[in-house]
Amino acid sequence: MRIARKGQGMGVTLEQSETLNLLRLEGAVGIGCAAEFKGLLEQAIGSGREVRVSLEGATDLDVTAVQLLWAAERKAKGAGVGYSIASAPPEQVLAALSEAGLQQFVFPVSVQ
Repeated sequence: MRIARKGQGMGVTLEQSETLNLLRLEGAVGIGCAAEFKGLLEQAIGSGREVRVSLEGATDLDVTAVQLLWAAERKAKGAGVGYSIASAPPEQVLAALSEAGLQQFVFPVSVQ
């Protein structure tokens, strides 16, 4: 079963299957969509299924988006739910993180 749900007014899509939740981030993701993004993260983690986040289509993550990704990783770990970034973030996202002083932010990247 595959369900797609797009947060309103943002570039975050949640695709759910019986074994996996895939969150796809596209474009600039930041404070303007933080509540919806957080809700989709909580829904994905709350399902008890593995959560993967794809940043391939992201062009920018502000500090709010980074905080939500970090908090989601901690929450998933505490709940015993697998959580990873599906692939390395685009270069422009890594550059923005570095400019914000977040170059030490660790993305657990899945190799699957």
